[in-house]
Amino acid sequence: MHTSSVPSLSKSVFLCLPLSLAMNPLLIPEAYIIGAQPLCSQLVGLSQGQKKLCQLYQDHMQYIGEGAKTGIRECQYQFRHRRWNCSTVDNSSVFGRVMQIGSRETAFTYAISAAGVVNAVSRACREGELSSCGCSRAARPKDLPRDWLWGGCGDNLNYGYRFSKEFVDAREREKSYAKGSFESARLMMNLHNNEAGRRTVSDLAHVSCKCHGVSGSCSLKTCWLQLADFRKVGETLKEKYDSAASMKLNLRGKLVQRDSKFNPPTSHDLVYIESSPDYCLSNQSTGSLGTVGRLCNKTSEGMDGCELMCCGRGYDQYKAQIVERCHCKFHWCCYVKCKRCTKTVDQFVCK
Repeated sequence: MHTSSVPSLSKSVFLCLPLSLAMNPLLIPEAYIIGAQPLCSQLVGLSQGQKKLCQLYQDHMQYIGEGAKTGIRECQYQFRHRRWNCSTVDNSSVFGRVMQIGSRETAFTYAISAAGVVNAVSRACREGELSSCGCSRAARPKDLPRDWLWGGCGDNLNYGYRFSKEFVDAREREKSYAKGSFESARLMMNLHNNEAGRRTVSDLAHVSCKCHGVSGSCSLKTCWLQLADFRKVGETLKEKYDSAASMKLNLRGKLVQRDSKFNPPTSHDLVYIESSPDYCLSNQSTGSLGTVGRLCNKTSEGMDGCELMCCGRGYDQYKAQIVERCHCKFHWCCYVKCKRCTKTVDQFVCK
């Protein structure tokens, strides 16, 4: 049964983001004292442009790594009931050969990773962790009531968005391919989905307010810009994955939708240029891990159901013991105390 845990991040590359940015040595203060060049040279997978940005913005690298890990975890959560479940396979390419296909799944992973960087950097600014940014300086919303204060310390979406675009897209923008080639189509696909991920974070940002006043009267409010919980970002991008547009190159070397009956995708939508494998069986050439050994839901008619998950191969049933919280009681004030109960359940695994 293949794993879906976040891999060791020693020297691995996650699409357009080097996961070596999340190496533990980056958390050691001494790593900063020795200067930017030695540290940046330790990060495997950086393009030339990314190396320059690393040297200029050394304190950002930890948060880019955190954003990458957040993207992987969210990908694994959103696809936990799908044949392709965003499993990590090794430390050199994280998802393996499957990412060489310009599929819907690849589109999602590029978008969620770019979104993860926006999220992490924007919040690091707010927390005062980065030397080149601070709290959000977003303009006061026009529809905010006049007597509400604007200026609480918000997430710096503007800075996070701009830095993510500069750093994440650097790898693609440094490449040069012949016009009309498959490689040029894939480059445009990657850049488009990076942008869709960033815009999703931006679209979901909202105004958050805190009440002030005697005895909670809320006679005064202070408001600021706040990013949505990243789970909401993942859910929104998953919806865009389901409705992603199939694209092809036209005679001018531009990506256009294959079926002209549909409206062309916007910069907020996901796009792909190749069909996905069925992911039913292990296939080294495509990178598919297959679904042999995957848990399935016998009663579900969805993708997590045994019929679809197992691709008609059937499934085995066995007994398993699980431990869960039970007999929970609320105690004044203010906590819940539970016991731990063990029960035996039926589980079903694809043949």
